[in-house]
Amino acid sequence: MNTKRSIILSAFCIFITAFVIAFFFPREGKFRYQFNEGKPWKYGLLTAPSNFPIYKEASEIEAVKDSIRKKFEPYFRFNPDKEHVKLENWRNRMPVLREAGIPYNILMYIDKSLRETYRKGIISGSDFELMNKENRTRITTLTNSVANVRPLTDFRSVKSAYEEIINRAPADIDKDILKGCNINEYLTENVFYDPETSNKILGDLIQNIPLSSGMVQAGERIVDRGEVIDSHTYSVLRSLKIVHETKSGGAQRQNIILIGQFILIFGIMACFGLYMATFNPRIFFKRKNLIFILLCIIVTCILSEICIKYNLINIYIIPFAIIPIVIRTFFDSHTALFTHLITIAICSLTALFPYEFLLLQIFTGIVVIFSLKELSQRSQLIKCSLFVFLSYMIFYLSLVIYQEGDFSKINWEMALYFSINFILLMFSYILIYVLEKIFGYLSSITLVELSNLNNPLLKKLSETAPGTFQHTLQVSILASKAGEKVGADTQLIRTGTLYHDIGKMNNPLFFTENQNGFNPHEKLSFEQSAQIIISHVTDGIKIAEKAGLPKAIIDFICTHHGRGKTKFFYNSFRNNFPDKPVNDAAFTYPGPNPFTKETAILMMADSTEAASRSLKDYTDESIKNLINKIIDSQIADGLMKNAPLTFKDIDAIKSVFFERLKTMHHTRVSYPELKEQEKPTEEVTGDPHHSAK
Repeated sequence: MNTKRSIILSAFCIFITAFVIAFFFPREGKFRYQFNEGKPWKYGLLTAPSNFPIYKEASEIEAVKDSIRKKFEPYFRFNPDKEHVKLENWRNRMPVLREAGIPYNILMYIDKSLRETYRKGIISGSDFELMNKENRTRITTLTNSVANVRPLTDFRSVKSAYEEIINRAPADIDKDILKGCNINEYLTENVFYDPETSNKILGDLIQNIPLSSGMVQAGERIVDRGEVIDSHTYSVLRSLKIVHETKSGGAQRQNIILIGQFILIFGIMACFGLYMATFNPRIFFKRKNLIFILLCIIVTCILSEICIKYNLINIYIIPFAIIPIVIRTFFDSHTALFTHLITIAICSLTALFPYEFLLLQIFTGIVVIFSLKELSQRSQLIKCSLFVFLSYMIFYLSLVIYQEGDFSKINWEMALYFSINFILLMFSYILIYVLEKIFGYLSSITLVELSNLNNPLLKKLSETAPGTFQHTLQVSILASKAGEKVGADTQLIRTGTLYHDIGKMNNPLFFTENQNGFNPHEKLSFEQSAQIIISHVTDGIKIAEKAGLPKAIIDFICTHHGRGKTKFFYNSFRNNFPDKPVNDAAFTYPGPNPFTKETAILMMADSTEAASRSLKDYTDESIKNLINKIIDSQIADGLMKNAPLTFKDIDAIKSVFFERLKTMHHTRVSYPELKEQEKPTEEVTGDPHHSAK
């Protein structure tokens, strides 16, 4: 499936998609105004063309940097290697000191003090001097990547640690003996200044200094003709100029920006392509599927880019969640979620607050996937839209409260935007129906609706050909269970099975399951009978097309006999006329042979269920032999050569058929008759549904 040609075509489609999206990316023009603080504004009314930050002056930023440097708590790192060596030396020295007559309580005090001192930390004298010189009162220690902020006074130098051990000794310890133990030989630094980490963290703090002191909203009034430019207005105008100059720079710069945008977007789309090619090749390398998914990404990205570029509507009005809804309806949840993530990653490049935008869209996308995990009814799309609205509100309110810590900072206009988004999402109900017709897709919702036994076509089948209807129900049980075992689409199998024999409605009495003692084939030749039997396929196709059934369902009608023969009439003809040449075409179904797992499973289930009705005794051996005979015969006739089934799959299907047929054809218990002479005082009733186990 993923041939070299398919790979090249897919890569080309991704390339074109990236270029189209990059082409519509907003690129600003040159700033047209000149201004000075304290001078009047000589142009007309100026309003903000878009949201932009009010940048701080360089002096303000430098003052913040100085404040951060003063408050910064340098990083020190525990290194227990030397400590372990010293403690090991002490443990080796203790027996010697004990033999030399040093009291046991002194040795235990020294051992405990050494461990406690090392646990607190010993810093070199030079590091102490450096911290005192920089007026540091606290430092950050790193132990196994865990950071703790501690006062500098918690630590000791080798000298102060030695003095502390001597001075805090209990009264019952002779300090002269204590000093004679040479405690200083077992003390060393175990906490060291980490300049690399300190400089990195300090650099990150400085790097994260906000360069702006506020925001100007799109459409906000900045200045009007004749007004004197005060310091605040000057900062706003200067910031607006910076934004424009950053995004402009002439045709050459515009081209450079376009190239950068294209490379970035192509990189994102390449990740999408690699993911799909690796985990969903059956979807990715099918041209229709690839074009459909890429169109979903292109339309959403271009719509958001145009809205931001021309300030048409708030970006949160755009129903981004419709992407995972639509993709999930036609494909799987993983494809839907990854497509959504790629789309919002690209759209976030143009959003004013990309991180907030990403957070909201990621969480709502996950909510969509979760709410549509088992998609079977169109009403779930309405519920999903409501869940998206609630998710937007909850995550937005949480984010504002987290960032601002003030309820008054909540912008309640966002609720209006989310409400409009909710209304637009409700149209996904109609959009999915339109996309089904345009691209020929078949959603699980449509399959569930078609499999409703009250569907007019199925209802007519049950009334016109009740035996055939019962047959299809039994086959649907067999086929769907087998499909579940081998990872096929069980809902598609179930629905396709219900419609595969609708052509029998035209001549129901010519099929055994609908006959009641009279067989019209007795008056016909074998060729005529075969043609009537074969016609139920062509008749079924006509009925299905007239009823507007999807092509995927019609495929079940076409392929459930494949290019096989009407074996009963074909064999009867050859047995009765051994010397007469046989016209194979007169006994052969039009086909084609099954070409999907689902249609192949139906062929096997249909033949097996029909043949099982002719068994005289339903024993394990007879059922198993019948299944093997039917399926092996179909394989031998080449009817399964186009079906993507492995021998392991076929064995699993046979096993399912065996278990289900045993259940379908089990025998029941015969209830004993009540003897006439017995007259029980109470009426005894039996369970009519009781069956032998």
